Amino acid sequence: MKMDKFIDLFEQGSISIPKMLMSSYRHLQLNEEEMMVLLHIQTFMDSGNSFPTPNEISNRMTITEEKCMDILRQLIQRGYLEINEGNDEKRLIYEKYSLRPLWEKMLKYVVQQNMDEEKEVEVQHEKDLYTIFEHEFGRPLSPFECESLAMWLDQDHHDPSIIKAALREAVMSGKLNFRYIDRILFEWKKNGIRTIAQAQNHSQKFRQYQQKQKQTDQTQPGEYKRTIPFYNWLES
Repeated sequence: MKMDKFIDLFEQGSISIPKMLMSSYRHLQLNEEEMMVLLHIQTFMDSGNSFPTPNEISNRMTITEEKCMDILRQLIQRGYLEINEGNDEKRLIYEKYSLRPLWEKMLKYVVQQNMDEEKEVEVQHEKDLYTIFEHEFGRPLSPFECESLAMWLDQDHHDPSIIKAALREAVMSGKLNFRYIDRILFEWKKNGIRTIAQAQNHSQKFRQYQQKQKQTDQTQPGEYKRTIPFYNWLES
């Protein structure tokens, strides 16, 4: 075969297959024969034939025309393929295939998969949170404490990182109990604090205010004023 013939073959174009489809078609309950029929339909559509016959499709495969017809019927019934109507330039109605149902199923699967992964990460964060609390308290949490922790997450929608920060604040203040942690979280939420950086800034201002008040109360005229160093509990 001459070089020109090879070039002509290459210039016929190629089919673009989304990587998501190649990696997820098994999870979409498609087998290899069904997958190849859909890919061949896409190839025909890309070439301008929007409604290839079962014979045209089967001629490119190792299945019979009857088998191809059965696969096409199953794909339509199961919602992977649909037949629509179109109009040509002469306003004549014709039938054409659409792979839109396949793309919709694929995207729904990807979205659900991402949601499941996010939920798994969230559950793991919650497990880690319970472990951290039990480590700081040096004992298993009581049912009431577990319920409080669950309420902070599910009802108050506090981020686990903020709850951990409130726990550290309680530890540094020497007030390791759930009521004190709850007051910290309430105060932060009231002041719109949702990130570690915001909590750090708020805590620093509060401690500086406490230091100033303590110095004002304790310092008498002529006495040496001692500055109390600020401990950055969020970065410990």
